[in-house]
Amino acid sequence: MLTILGFAMIATFLVLIMTKKMSPIAALVLIPALFCVAVGQGAKLGDYVIDGVGNLAPTAAMLMFAIVYFGVMIDVGLFDPIVRGILRFCKADPMRIVVGTAVLAAIVSLDGDGSTTFMITVSAMYPLYKRLKMSLVVMTGVAATANGVMNTLPWGGPTARAATALKLDASEIFIPMIPALAVGLLAVFLLSYVLGLRERKRLGMLTLDEALVREPEQETVLAGAGGGGEDRLRKRSGGSGPADLTQDGDEDEGEDDFKGLDPDRSTLRPRLYWFNAGLTVALLTAMIMQLMPIPVLFLLGAALALTVNFPHMPDQRARIAAHADNVLNVSGMVFAAAVFTGVLTGTGMVENMADSVVSAVPDAMGPHMAIVTGLLSLPLTYFMSNDGFYFGVVPVLAEAGAAHGVSPLEIARASLAGQALHMSSPLVPAVYVLVGMAKVEFGDHTRFTVKWAVLTSLVVLGAGILFGTI
Repeated sequence: MLTILGFAMIATFLVLIMTKKMSPIAALVLIPALFCVAVGQGAKLGDYVIDGVGNLAPTAAMLMFAIVYFGVMIDVGLFDPIVRGILRFCKADPMRIVVGTAVLAAIVSLDGDGSTTFMITVSAMYPLYKRLKMSLVVMTGVAATANGVMNTLPWGGPTARAATALKLDASEIFIPMIPALAVGLLAVFLLSYVLGLRERKRLGMLTLDEALVREPEQETVLAGAGGGGEDRLRKRSGGSGPADLTQDGDEDEGEDDFKGLDPDRSTLRPRLYWFNAGLTVALLTAMIMQLMPIPVLFLLGAALALTVNFPHMPDQRARIAAHADNVLNVSGMVFAAAVFTGVLTGTGMVENMADSVVSAVPDAMGPHMAIVTGLLSLPLTYFMSNDGFYFGVVPVLAEAGAAHGVSPLEIARASLAGQALHMSSPLVPAVYVLVGMAKVEFGDHTRFTVKWAVLTSLVVLGAGILFGTI
């Protein structure tokens, strides 16, 4: 019964948010509360919620101070050169912009933290997507899928969990999987290329001058440069292809001024650029080396960044206020998710769901348990936390595989296949940073991303089988 109710609770939640009948925060709180009562454990709801909040409180703290830290770094201009470099590559071609999003997300994912990746990627690309009226779910979908593939890095979490659960060396799991993961990343780049071509077909091939045309609703998104009130558009292309729109005059005019972030904003601190760059590198290095808990690192980093860059108290308050919306939205979503995970775990639903799925695997599939693990990793890492999957399910699958001569290493490697999908799970706090900063409805992101993330995960699994590592 708990198994059925567990799957029913997750399905109800997904249907309600994808059909926009409820907001994600309301659904994350009310749906598990109702199901907790339905299983006859309503009296323990408070305990389950407190346990869930306790488990996710460090994550919420990390996200709060990470948003403040990277928000300040964006304000002072640390990422402006990256934005300019991407824009020089992308120009105003929707295809290049989507590919640039995937490349940027993959590169920033090297730090092993999804929240950091999404904050930097969205901050760099959001103004460009808005100005060109591109689909924001394309941006969130590509960023989440690229980060999901890169999340398999040994310091990213899943590989370390698999190694711990099965008492293996993380390098023995990860290194042989590099070719398969590289194929998965190439699949993401190919996907971004195809989606970019679709956006190009929908919007047309644009020039930078056309992108600079001001529109009333976009005034606050991107500081304008070049052009003026006399901007008039004319269609240059003939035939049936998409129109190439440009301003009257030199079509290269204004290219150097299109930076995605206001180059004259008062918060810039060019004299402190190398201090801020060094502080960020030191922060990420300490995070990778696990010198301190991540929430503590970001708390210290945010305090130091604010003090050095904005020594006057009114300026510090202004910067904190400027990022308060993101902090409140994301931390609120995380604490709401704590209700969902607390009930799912506390009532025993997760354990029963895992046992039911594993017991449903036919004995004849024993010799192919690595492939079974890879396939199960898709739905289970989406509907469960990584901790629940790697510490609760993977050891059982490894034990079943060992009875048929399947190495635990193969099971561990196969368990990484579903990470491209996992990063869009409603149980992953970082995804709320992504959709919150991109101003995308979580349901819209889910509808768009899941199919492409599943495809990417299957590519990783297929490549692992082809290369003989699974």
